[in-house]
Amino acid sequence: MNGSSILKPGNNCWRIEHAHKAAFIVDGADFFRAFRETVKRARRSVLIMAWDIDSRLKLVRNEEPDGWPTTLGDFLNSLVKRNRNLHVHVLDWDFVMLFAADREWLPLYKQRWNGHRRLHFHLDDHHPTGASHHQKVVVVDDQVAFVGGLDLTLGRWDTTEHAACDERRRDLLTEPIPQPYHDIQMMVSGPIASALGELARERWFLATGQKLSAPRVRRETDYWPDYLAPDVENIEVAIARTVPEYENQKEVREVERLVLDLIASARHSIYIEAQYFTSHIITDALVRRLEEESGPEIVVLLAEQTVGWLSQYTMDVLRERSLKRLVTADRYHRLALYEPCIPGLVNECVNVHSKIIIIDNERLRIGSANLNNRSMGLDTECDLMLEANGRENVSRAIAGFRARLLAEHLGMHASIIEERMAREGSLIRTIEALRGHGRTVRPWQFRVAADVDALVPDEDIVDPGKPLDAGLLMGKLIPEGERAPVRSHIGLIVSILISVLALAAAWRWSPLKEWIDVSTLVTLAAEFERAPAAPFITLAIFLLGGLIAFPLTVLIMVCALVFGPWYGFLYSMGGALLSAASSYGIGHLVGRHTVWRFAGKKIRDLNKRLARRGLMTIIALRIIPLAPFTVVNLVAGASRIRFRDFMLGSSVGLLPGITSISVFTDQLAATIQKPDLPAFAALVAVAAIIIVIAWTCWRWASRRRETMNLSPVTQSD
Repeated sequence: MNGSSILKPGNNCWRIEHAHKAAFIVDGADFFRAFRETVKRARRSVLIMAWDIDSRLKLVRNEEPDGWPTTLGDFLNSLVKRNRNLHVHVLDWDFVMLFAADREWLPLYKQRWNGHRRLHFHLDDHHPTGASHHQKVVVVDDQVAFVGGLDLTLGRWDTTEHAACDERRRDLLTEPIPQPYHDIQMMVSGPIASALGELARERWFLATGQKLSAPRVRRETDYWPDYLAPDVENIEVAIARTVPEYENQKEVREVERLVLDLIASARHSIYIEAQYFTSHIITDALVRRLEEESGPEIVVLLAEQTVGWLSQYTMDVLRERSLKRLVTADRYHRLALYEPCIPGLVNECVNVHSKIIIIDNERLRIGSANLNNRSMGLDTECDLMLEANGRENVSRAIAGFRARLLAEHLGMHASIIEERMAREGSLIRTIEALRGHGRTVRPWQFRVAADVDALVPDEDIVDPGKPLDAGLLMGKLIPEGERAPVRSHIGLIVSILISVLALAAAWRWSPLKEWIDVSTLVTLAAEFERAPAAPFITLAIFLLGGLIAFPLTVLIMVCALVFGPWYGFLYSMGGALLSAASSYGIGHLVGRHTVWRFAGKKIRDLNKRLARRGLMTIIALRIIPLAPFTVVNLVAGASRIRFRDFMLGSSVGLLPGITSISVFTDQLAATIQKPDLPAFAALVAVAAIIIVIAWTCWRWASRRRETMNLSPVTQSD
C-alpha cells in the first residue's frame, strides 16, 4: 500500500480541504433525490453552476408527494418563496446555437428562471471563443456540495438498472424515452464545501460583475439527508480545476496534471470510466505504462458511441485513434476495453457519461472533466480527488465503490465482485470470469470506417486543448509554399486593412452593434421587404456580414422570418455564396503570407488527407462547423483550392443547413405567433423531416462502408 500523497496544491490541485462526509452517488435518480433533499434544508444560499440546466426537469418520479414541487424550476421558486432569507444563484453556460435544439427555449428562460426576485439566473459567456463552461457544481450554504458529471437537465434521470424501456426516463410526454444514462456525482460536507462556494462565487463575479458574500449559517444545522449513508468520513479532498486563458484570467491545467500523476502512481490497476477518450497527453501516459514490463492493468469502460451525429463523426473518430494506440502498445496483455450491454436495447446504447479514475485501492477522482483535450485546457472544469494514504477504511471505501460500479455493469451484487477480486488478484481476470450473457460488459469494438477517419481533421482542430488561434487553424488548411505575391497587392492590402479597421471602429463606437441584432434586422427588413431593391440589399447585408464575420446562422434566420422559407432560402443561399466568393477572393489576392501575418502565429503544414480532397474538404467544413464561415473562405482562397471546387463544395455543404434553418425558423415563428395544436404539429413534422434526412445520411454512410468491405475491427477476448 502506497501511503505517500501525490497531491501538490498549485500544481495538480487548487486546494486540499477537509470533508466531514463524502458519498459517491451513482446515476441521476439518486443524485436528483439527494440534491432535492439537501436543498430543502438551505437557509441562506444555493449556488448552481452548470453546462446545461432545464426548469422542466422532474427531480423525483413515482414517489409519494411530500408537499414540494417535483420539477426543478417550481421547486427552486418554492424554496425562495418559503424562506425570505434564501437566495438561489444559477449560472448556466451561454451555449452556442449548435446545442440550441437540446436546450430549453430561450424565450422561456426569463419566465421560468426569473419568477422570483431572489432566484437569480445568468447565462455565462465569459470564456474564449469555442470554449464552454463545463463545471457541474452545487453548493448549499457553504456546508454541503455536489461535484461530478451530472447536470440538472433533461435526459439525465436514470436508475442503476438502466432498463431498456423504463418509462420513468421520459422527461416530456411529447418526447421519446431517452437512452440509458450512466454518470457519477460526489457529495461532500464541511470546509471542502466552503471552498467550492468560493469557486462558484468567483465564477459568478467574472460572469456578472456582482460580488456575492459567503453565507452565515449555524454550524449545527444538519444538511446531510438522513437516508444517505456516507461512503467515507473525515477525509482530505482535493479540488482540481481547468481554466482557459482569457482576458485577465490565467490558464489553469490542474486537472491534466492530476490525471497524469494518477496514472504514474498506479501499481496494480487503473480503472477508468469516460465519455470521451481523445487527449493525446493522457493517451501518451497510458501508453508508457502499458510498455512497462510490470506495469498496472488498465481497464476502460466506454459507451459504444457518443450522442449526436456531429460527435460521432468527430470525437468518436479521435477516440478510436487514441484507443488503437493503446491496443498497439499492449504487448504484455494488461489492457481491457469494455462497453456496457443491456438486454432489449435496439439501435441504442448506455450513454456512459461518467468521468472517474480509480487507482489501485488508493485514489479516486470524480468530476466534470472528460479525457479529451478541451477538458484539459479549453473548457472550465472541476474535479474532486481523495486518497487513502495508509487509511484502511478509505482504501476499503474506494475498493467498494469500484465493486459497486462493476456490479452495476455486470448485473450482480457487489459482494460477488469483491469475493472474486480477492480470489483472482486481478481486475481484468475478475471481469472476464464474471461477464456473461444478459446484462454484462463486452469487449469494446472499433466501428469507424477508414473513409470516415480520413475526412476528420487532427485533434487540435476538432478537439483543441487551448483557445483556438486563427493562425493554427489557417495553418492546418493552407500549404506553406502556396502564397500569392504580396508586393503586387500592397495597395489592396492597405485598403482592406483600412476597411476592416473602419468597420471595427463603427462596431465599437457607433450604433452599428445595436442595429445588427435579430430584432432590429427583422424590423428593418420588414420595411423594405416589398421594395424592388430588397433582394439586392439583402445580398449586400450578407456580403457585409461576411467581412465582419457576423454569424451566418442569424442572417439565414432573419431571411426566413422576413421573406418566408422559400425566398428566404434563395436569398440566404445567394448571399452566403456571394459572401463566400468575396472572402475567397480576398484570401486569394492577399495570399497566405498576409493571412499568416494577420493571424500572428506560425502556421503549421496542411493536413495531407485534406489537401488531397479540395472539394471534400470544403463540403466537410460546411456540414461540420469546425471553423468560422469567414475563416474558411479566406484560407480557401489563400490555399489555392480551385474556385470551382470551392463554390461547388460550398453549395453542396450549405444546402442542407440553409434549407433546415429556413424551414424550421419559418414554422417556429408561426408557432410562436399562433401556439395552437396544428402549429405545434407542423413544427414537430418539420423537425421530424429534418431528423429523417439526417438519419438517411447516416444510413448512406453505413451502406457505403459495407459496400467497401470495411468491417469493424474488434478487440479479441
